[in-house]
Amino acid sequence: MNVDLMRKIDYYLGIPLSFIGSGVVKVVDLVRDNKKVTPKKILFVELSEMGSTIIADPAMKRAQKHFDAELFFVIFSKNKPSLDLLGTVPEQNIFRLREDSLFTLIGDAIKFLFWCRKNKIDTAIDLELFSRVSALLTGFSFARNRVGYHNFHGEGLYRGHMLTHKVSYNPHMHIAKNFIALIYALEVAEDEKPYAKVLIRDEDIRLDQVSFSAEQQAPVADKIKALYADYVPGQQRLVLINPNASELLPQRRWPKDRFEVLMQRLLNQHQDILVLITGAPGEFDEAEALRLQLNQPRCINFAGQLKLQQMPILYCMSELMVTNDSGPGHFSSITPLKTFVLFGPETPKLYGSLGNSTPIFAGLACSPCVSAANHRKTPCTDPVCMRAISVDEVEQAVNAHLNHA
Repeated sequence: MNVDLMRKIDYYLGIPLSFIGSGVVKVVDLVRDNKKVTPKKILFVELSEMGSTIIADPAMKRAQKHFDAELFFVIFSKNKPSLDLLGTVPEQNIFRLREDSLFTLIGDAIKFLFWCRKNKIDTAIDLELFSRVSALLTGFSFARNRVGYHNFHGEGLYRGHMLTHKVSYNPHMHIAKNFIALIYALEVAEDEKPYAKVLIRDEDIRLDQVSFSAEQQAPVADKIKALYADYVPGQQRLVLINPNASELLPQRRWPKDRFEVLMQRLLNQHQDILVLITGAPGEFDEAEALRLQLNQPRCINFAGQLKLQQMPILYCMSELMVTNDSGPGHFSSITPLKTFVLFGPETPKLYGSLGNSTPIFAGLACSPCVSAANHRKTPCTDPVCMRAISVDEVEQAVNAHLNHA
């Protein structure tokens, strides 16, 4: 299903189902005893954003450590590989929802309810920002503890009353800290309205870092060498260019011709760099068109060459990456890789990478134009905010790193 269809389903089916479901969940809560349960089997619900699985990792690790709990996760099938990057949630504890049609989605949602009972889920944490589908999954898990964001006296964004712990979403705080607030709601002894009345520090959202041996890096080096025979690890510096962004928000894409100019300038100025255009297998043709336009032997189309689980190895081998505000900016944050992330419809204050990253953001009066309040759907058809980022600005930032290194 495309993104707009999923939004319509979430709205037109989600609102009435949330209203009806709230009644069912309340009845179940009333007929069973209300004794508090210490979280031991914690389910995280995050369906649509691959980058969010990385950003949520500090919250998951905190829950795991504080409660000595077993972690579970439900996610859309196509986004599941992002969970494998850190391995915080065991493979057997991940439930995948297929979203290729409404019927498979409904069928898998029913299976999910039985899966929750089978695994004795006692706590469900909804990481989504006011999604009705995730609210329904959280409510019908019938977990004793159900945590998520609630709109309280705000207009709109209705998604029923599925939660036992209603947390106030803070649109002025990084989303990683908002995720930590969900865990704090479970930790406090007394009920709060709203949760969570705590100070969340920057050190609370630091990500664990990964590293790889020369033996693990060798297969990736071989793939690069197959496309550029003169590549010798340690001699050429790898510069990664990610010119794509998901269909969830295509307005995040910097114009392709600007990536072309940037790559050409960098290749002309630095004879020791090798530029790799990265992307998913489905983005190979776009990357190839960009490479052909450049017609430079030290520019390689590397889209689809690695599985997502192998990308951190490439990141550890590389000097830097320039990317639109998309998954790779977050996937690389578990490595030392220097990244330059281009922001337009979204703001780095909320969704900036947690890694070694420099955001580049024009900060127009209309930016950011996506938020929890509009389900991250912008009316903009002309993303001037991305064109407002000049090649000179990006080149200067990248060269400062390359020349210093």
